[in-house]
Amino acid sequence: MTALILIYAVAVLALAIGVVGARRLVASLKTSGRAPPRPFPRLRAWAIGALAMMAGLWSGALVFWLPGGADRLEATLLGRQASPTGDTAQAATAPSLSGPLRSLLTDRQWLNTAPLRAEDLRGKVVLVNFWTYSCINSLRALPYVQAWSEKYKDKGLVVIGVHTPEFAFEKDLANVRRATTAYGVGYPVALDSDFGVWRAFGNQAWPALYFVGPNGHVRRQVLGEGDYDRSERLIQTLLAQATGSAVADDLVTVNGQGPLAAADVRDLRSPETYVGLARASGFASPGGAKLNVSNVYRGASTLPLNRWSLAGAWTAGEEFATLDRPSGKIAYRFHARDLHLILAPPPDGRPVRFRITVDGAAPGRDHGVDVDANGAGEVRDARMYQLVRQAGPVGDRTFEVEFLDAGVRAYDFTFG
Repeated sequence: MTALILIYAVAVLALAIGVVGARRLVASLKTSGRAPPRPFPRLRAWAIGALAMMAGLWSGALVFWLPGGADRLEATLLGRQASPTGDTAQAATAPSLSGPLRSLLTDRQWLNTAPLRAEDLRGKVVLVNFWTYSCINSLRALPYVQAWSEKYKDKGLVVIGVHTPEFAFEKDLANVRRATTAYGVGYPVALDSDFGVWRAFGNQAWPALYFVGPNGHVRRQVLGEGDYDRSERLIQTLLAQATGSAVADDLVTVNGQGPLAAADVRDLRSPETYVGLARASGFASPGGAKLNVSNVYRGASTLPLNRWSLAGAWTAGEEFATLDRPSGKIAYRFHARDLHLILAPPPDGRPVRFRITVDGAAPGRDHGVDVDANGAGEVRDARMYQLVRQAGPVGDRTFEVEFLDAGVRAYDFTFG
């Protein structure tokens, strides 16, 4: 018995080293609590998972040789995650609700539901979706999550959206409520502005899906978009196990509209690009950028692919750039079907008019949902704006937006 315990301890230690190594790799690739470089978070997640598996493969074999070893190891690792800083007495009163689900019982705001209780989750199949409403990757996953909620809610599935913000404006309850309504999110949404639930799950990305079995253990984690068929098959399996009844094995058909449509990955050659200087890259205006100083910028005479520039009077901060006087411009040379820009109006809420061009002309049929064929639009809310959706062949194009009013804040380009 002593030898078995020793082997088990060594096995758990080795696997834990593999997991810690993978998490340190994640930390080296991005700042904690921020989105990984998009649009390909799933590919990196696979690489990280492979690293952890190589580090712990031999120990995993030892564990499975022990009677009941796999179950005990799962409980041990999940138990480590289940006691994040900030758990309240309310969670402690429901010790039978195991794992990171307990973090949802802390004092936080909810949309579409009253605050969930332990009895709402205990023994249920739960799908937790981490998202933030200005993230294009999060938005493209929403139609699948919503479809699963509607299809399986009467069969015992509980879907929970955890809204963990990337930008400061995404902490505002009114903004999140407006976006939840606009995008048709009907299932419960917990506001996680303090990252408490994020930390409890050890999460690393937007979007992220966690599939939790009726015993409260996470059975699968998916970082980023894709692999939807396999995820739905797991939901069906978990529901069948929980209820003892077969679940129909047909799969949902999803056709996302506007910014919720799937990306055209075959022609996607432009990466997410931040305008805020804390994470900006590819800036091409002569003289470079000046942090937190009002400066008159000149647009670059030519822009290579995936480079961008400012023109006019801007103050470039860490999270966003603010236009100080009317008629400021942002230009970007991109290669993608869709171009989006995260924008916000001034703090007083005044709308900001803008006009876009593609290769120096009005976009015509290549306009996004937030502009007309002439390229005209307005910034009224803090959110992601779809400015270009190319209807024909995709090539290298030069995008330019001119803001006719001062005060707009520009955060981040994303593509699809």
